[in-house]
Amino acid sequence: MDKKLLDILACPICKSSLVYDKARQELICKPDRLAFPIRDDIPVMLEDEARTLSFEEVEAYR
Repeated sequence: MDKKLLDILACPICKSSLVYDKARQELICKPDRLAFPIRDDIPVMLEDEARTLSFEEVEAYR
């Protein structure tokens, strides 16, 4: 994931910054507890495509 792109991307729901999870190829929104997938190096920033994170998963990113 390009660092410049990551710097300008924000959660489409709450507009907070995102955390890049390289291993899972996801962008994480901690406040909304959502993980947006990255497919073919393209972030899919749609709420319907995001998976909900458990409390434990969110805590692991802190």
